[in-house]
Amino acid sequence: MGARSKNRASTAKSDSSEHAALDKESIKQDFVDNLFYVLGKFPSFATDQDRYQALSHAVRDRLLQRWVSTAATYSENATRTVAYLSAEFLLGPHLANNLINLGIYEATEQAIKELGLDLADLIDAEVEPGLGNGGLGRLAACFLDSLATAQIPAYGYGIRYEHGIFEQQLKDGWQTEKTDKWLRFTNTWELPRPEWTVEVQLGGHVEHVKNSDGSLRAHWVAEHTVLGIPYDTPILGYRNNTANPLRLWRAEAREPFDFSQFNHGDYEGSVAQQVETETITKVLYPNDDSVQGKELRLKQQYFFVSCSLQDMIRITRRHGIPIERFNEKFTIQMNDTHPAIAVAELMRLFIDQENLPWDQAWEVTRKSLAYTNHTLMPEALERWPLALFARLLPRHLEIIYEINAHFLNDMRVRFLGDDAIIRRLSLIDESGERSIRMANLACVGSHSINGVAALHTELLKRDVLHDFHAIWPEKFSNKTNGVTPRRWIAVANPRQTKLVNSAIGEDWITNLDALRKLEPFANDAGFCADWAEVKQANKRQLAAYLRQKTDIEIDPESMFDVQVKRIHEYKRQHLNILQVIALYIRLRNDAHFDPTPRTFIFGGKAAPGYHIAKLIIKLINSVAEVVNRDPAVRGRIRIAYLPNFNVKMGHHVYPAAELSEQISTAGKEASGTGNMKFQMNGALTIGTLDGANIEIREEVGAENFFLFGLTAEEVENVQRNGYRPYDYYQNTPELREVIDLIRSGFFSRGDPDVFHPLIDNLLRHDPYLVLADFAAYAECQNRVGLAYQDRKNWTRMAILNAARSGKFSSDRTIADYCREIWQIAPVPVKLMQKEQIEAGFLVKR
Repeated sequence: MGARSKNRASTAKSDSSEHAALDKESIKQDFVDNLFYVLGKFPSFATDQDRYQALSHAVRDRLLQRWVSTAATYSENATRTVAYLSAEFLLGPHLANNLINLGIYEATEQAIKELGLDLADLIDAEVEPGLGNGGLGRLAACFLDSLATAQIPAYGYGIRYEHGIFEQQLKDGWQTEKTDKWLRFTNTWELPRPEWTVEVQLGGHVEHVKNSDGSLRAHWVAEHTVLGIPYDTPILGYRNNTANPLRLWRAEAREPFDFSQFNHGDYEGSVAQQVETETITKVLYPNDDSVQGKELRLKQQYFFVSCSLQDMIRITRRHGIPIERFNEKFTIQMNDTHPAIAVAELMRLFIDQENLPWDQAWEVTRKSLAYTNHTLMPEALERWPLALFARLLPRHLEIIYEINAHFLNDMRVRFLGDDAIIRRLSLIDESGERSIRMANLACVGSHSINGVAALHTELLKRDVLHDFHAIWPEKFSNKTNGVTPRRWIAVANPRQTKLVNSAIGEDWITNLDALRKLEPFANDAGFCADWAEVKQANKRQLAAYLRQKTDIEIDPESMFDVQVKRIHEYKRQHLNILQVIALYIRLRNDAHFDPTPRTFIFGGKAAPGYHIAKLIIKLINSVAEVVNRDPAVRGRIRIAYLPNFNVKMGHHVYPAAELSEQISTAGKEASGTGNMKFQMNGALTIGTLDGANIEIREEVGAENFFLFGLTAEEVENVQRNGYRPYDYYQNTPELREVIDLIRSGFFSRGDPDVFHPLIDNLLRHDPYLVLADFAAYAECQNRVGLAYQDRKNWTRMAILNAARSGKFSSDRTIADYCREIWQIAPVPVKLMQKEQIEAGFLVKR
């Protein structure tokens, strides 16, 4: 045995092989070996990307032992398993998170330092996976982390997008979209599983043939068959042996190359099928303004759902479980309506492929599926034109018609003579262009329906899904969202993590309620001083990051007032910038006005086809251009827009923020999760009574939350009584001055037309009551500024906000799902030793 082997044998402790050892020397040696033997690079010629990949391979080796052990445990026990279906998984970078969950961050940092390198540079070199866009995808990622940490058997199922939604760049203040090439350096963390490839059919027609008993059997004659290739990424739990798979599907043509066409000189035609097929998983959320865009989105959704359900059936059969007991093996959660086609597809697989009778197939389907709703806006509930559906999924249309017929027959008896409710409940919308209501399909085909915040769930019951709640009140429950403290404190905010650990220990990392132990420290002068210094260090770090990304200089001594989220009218970034303009005008006009110095930080993407949202981005940047150059307000206010906001940027932003902008129109935001990330990192919230803001305020106390604006009920009353936004413009001098300054072209280099559509929309329509809430918002912001001047009390409030964030851990959310919807318990995984793994090769299959 060589010196290296002897050393590893003595330090590996409970690990089964040298590739799983967690000590510094083993990590260092594997890093060096990977640089040579995996990447073929001499150290002096290696880039940070090479070094990142060498280290990530070393870390992945340590994950794989846990992954194999997890798979073996689940296989041996035929465990009940959660299948989380989501069109998005906004994972963020893997390396730092895996180092922390493995418990080897410090050892790795020291190993890399001894090689003359900085671990932070290697972590920064990782390209973030472009598998999600906003809160929906980030929630799914948090849930996977919590499932593994709670040792719950689970699969995440989604799409392996070759490109993310887009890389946002700013040109003259306008958003421009560039291709997000996140896979350009490959993805170290995934493993392709071609042996589990499935076939997915599209188009064609349905033939009905007679069985020997005279009954009819449907036979789908597809026009195209697409291959679904699975790629697995292990999602590791915190300091345990569980590593659950995230299984993502890539589309591939059955015959990628047509030799006949090629030989006849049709070179483009010879690869046309491959190009068309691979387009399915080419990009996250294609623009669906066109018919082609709608068709591609429907293809994407059906593709990943069909692949995933076929995979679940394969696993069920492999475990020897009869298909009629499928729901005992898998409990499937549909993350919004994107996977709602699962209702029809599971029925198709059970009836056409597994030969189950209709009634039995329907019972198993409903017992298997559960639906999470993420929106209160009816226009955001997916509908697919009937003609498109018929062309792409003819067999599913037949099944949906059949489901609808059974369902409505029952409802006609229940609601005798009430044709209006029958029309509302129908899976088919007959008004205007006939379409399929995917939310209705999800409700009918599920055993559980949940909202994601207390207010959201109540409004679902009362309004959006009122009719379904009237039929099945027992199906409805609330599961307030949460985020993982591993990613959003331990990874993102190591300074705060170290300080909290020194005060109360590390239990909070897996039990966030333990942060309540911090409350007494809010009155401890020494701890408060340390907390304030942590925040200031994070602010200095963000200032340097902003300077690097935008060339904008900001003052770390100013208050950091932050709004980072998807750009949408209901999230009201324009309310924020209108108030900034009002502050700017007052500073210019009143020599005695001396407000708290502030840096206003914005970030987020607008959908490519959403013109008003893109105009809001332009307005923010145009105001920044004027304000940041004006010497009269220098040192008082500064505005920065972070382009291409993502998880990596969030690691810098959330720990540095002092004021969290959660200012959506009451009754429009389902939950929000950014509000929770800010709170955990000690930011105070200015917000409306909307989404999870309500519950955050309940937890932290009204005195530690800056509340303004109309309630959801008041919003409804205003709109019901005929909202006249122009009246607010006329009757609010400060607002009128702001609007007039924008209209004059002051922020658009003298061109009054640039922002005309946005201003016209506000004065004539203002669907999200920006003008109605402006005065209350401006007054509340004044209170914020005054409160910030008492820095000691502000720090006290910040500590209490973080200390009372326990409810908003995704660990709590997942525990609620496990107990109340999934009926599933933890399955601890025992780490397989080398001898056990080797013995597995000797077992006859």
